[in-house]
Amino acid sequence: MRARGRERVPVVVQSRGRRHTPARLLWTGAEAVVTCGVVLLLLVVHQLWWTNQEARAEAREQVRVLEREWDISPPVPPPVPSRDPSSVPPSVPPSVSPSVSSSLSPPAGGGESRPPSGPSSSAAFAVLRIPRLGLTAPVAHGVSKRSVLDRGYVGHYPGTAAPGRTGNFALAGHRNTHGEPFRYLNRLVKGDEISVRTRDATYTYRVDQILPRTAPRDIGVIRAVPRSLVKPSYGYEAPGAYLTLTTCTPEFSSAYRLVVWATLVPDR
Repeated sequence: MRARGRERVPVVVQSRGRRHTPARLLWTGAEAVVTCGVVLLLLVVHQLWWTNQEARAEAREQVRVLEREWDISPPVPPPVPSRDPSSVPPSVPPSVSPSVSSSLSPPAGGGESRPPSGPSSSAAFAVLRIPRLGLTAPVAHGVSKRSVLDRGYVGHYPGTAAPGRTGNFALAGHRNTHGEPFRYLNRLVKGDEISVRTRDATYTYRVDQILPRTAPRDIGVIRAVPRSLVKPSYGYEAPGAYLTLTTCTPEFSSAYRLVVWATLVPDR
C-alpha cells in the first residue's frame, strides 16, 4: 500500500544553453565578418579616395607656389660681357637647363644627365600641363614613391635629359591612387600638345607615338634615343628632343607599362 502511494517527482536537467551554442557561434562569426568588411572598406576608401585628395591638394599647392615664385622673380638676363675677363661669371653649359643646373650634373653621352643628388632630389622644378586631360602637375627629380610619386607629383627619371634639351626628358606618374596624375594617359592621341614650364621657359611637345603595353623593365623607352627593347617597332632611330611619359597598365595593376612619346615643337 505504501509503495503504491508513493509519487515520483520528475527531475528536470538543464542543458545550460548547449542548444543555443551553434546560434551563438554563427552570430559571433557574422559579427567578425562584418567587422572585417568594414575595415576593408575603410582601407579601400583611404587608398582610392583619401590618398587622392591629399596628393592632389599638395600638388596644386606646389604648382601655385612655383608659378607665383616664377612670376615674382622672372629669369635674370645674362650679364653683358665685360672687357675684364676676371669679371665674367662662369656660364651654365648650354646643354643643361639653368632651372635644374644646381641639381643635375652636366649630361653624359647622348644628351642624358646623371642622377640628381642631395636633399633637393625630390624638389619640384617644373610644371607639366596636358590640355586634353585637364592635367596640371608639378615635376620633381627622381621616381621615388614616398618622396615624389605618392605626393601627387610627376617624377623625372634620373639620368635623362632636362626639359627642352636634346635627349629624352622622361617622366613617370601614378595611374591610380595618390593623385593619379596619369590616370587617363591612355586617352592621348597623336598630335596632342603637352607643355613643360620651368623658371626660364615653357617648352611644348607634340605626341608622336604611343606604346600601349610593354614590360616594366623595358629601359629602352627612356634612353636618349627611345626605342622599346621588347617591341622594337616602337621608338626612334635618330637623336632629338623627346618627352616620355610612363605609367602602369592596365588600371589598378602594375603588370605592364604604358608609354607615350612626344617630340619638342620648335619655337614659333
